[in-house]
Amino acid sequence: MNYRYYLPFVVLFIVNELTAQSLPYYEIPPYPESFSAGTVAGRMVDGLGYRYYWATNGLNENDLDYRPSKEAQSARETINHIYGLSLTIVNAPQNIPNGPRERSEMTFEETRRATLENFKKASELLKSGKEGDMENYKVIFQRGDSQSEFPFWNMINGPIADAIYHTGQIVSFRRTTGNPINPKVSVFMGKNRN
Repeated sequence: MNYRYYLPFVVLFIVNELTAQSLPYYEIPPYPESFSAGTVAGRMVDGLGYRYYWATNGLNENDLDYRPSKEAQSARETINHIYGLSLTIVNAPQNIPNGPRERSEMTFEETRRATLENFKKASELLKSGKEGDMENYKVIFQRGDSQSEFPFWNMINGPIADAIYHTGQIVSFRRTTGNPINPKVSVFMGKNRN
């Protein structure tokens, strides 16, 4: 058997695996040692990050272009929407206002990486907060001179839940295009089964 033939494929597999693991949420980080409002909210974002990682892992152009109907958003448009939600999620623990956003010119891979990094940063900010910080985190929207503020409660039922919802759409879309997610993904355990 000529093992030299297989060497480039083995190297490519190793490089792809190392690259995949360099992105946040290849698996969910260990859970915090204690329960607090911040650690629970951070863990919710971790669960979202893991789901998003695997929902978007290995998507191809056919998957990204898929839309269930003419009126519906494509998978690519849905991923861009999730990216916008990730910005709102990471801004809240920093009390940064969310203004109108210009259309992103990032590639799919750049959008995916930025979204995952936003989830990771949001989780870290939430988990590292002190007792009582959650009460001070605001979801702030800035439209010209007008600013509106909402408590973090709205983040949970708004952008976080919305991002989970849309991540599930990506899973459904890719199943329809014949490219289902890795069957070893375990959202309950937060890491893939062996």
